[in-house]
Amino acid sequence: MRFLVKIIINALALWLTTLLVSGVQVVAFAPAGTLETILTFLLVALIFGVVNGLVGTFIRIVAFPLYILTLGLIALIVNGLLLLFVAWVSGLLTFGLVVTSFWWGVLGALVLGLISWLIGVVLRPIIGSGTRSR
Repeated sequence: MRFLVKIIINALALWLTTLLVSGVQVVAFAPAGTLETILTFLLVALIFGVVNGLVGTFIRIVAFPLYILTLGLIALIVNGLLLLFVAWVSGLLTFGLVVTSFWWGVLGALVLGLISWLIGVVLRPIIGSGTRSR
């Protein structure tokens, strides 16, 4: 249940990011109606979650000294690259996320992270904090 809520939160944050950042777009699969657009956002959010969970974790472990050296600012670059990687993976499916350049990817990742965090803060009292009391 919690996994589905996180996917929906990421899809909503991705939709808002495409409205705010002109270099980040989502191309729905044909015939590009409302249902197809919603499913495309959910699919891209799922891909983003998997890439961020697997590839992102590996990169953060390997690049840990760079995180310390740059006081965490390398995270902007890493998140931008992960967003570009999600765009590439979804591009293999002939629909999905389109990021026009590296810097739009960095800005898009920053906005996406902020919006996801904000939605998570608002919904945390409703869905729970993720820790179970025993």
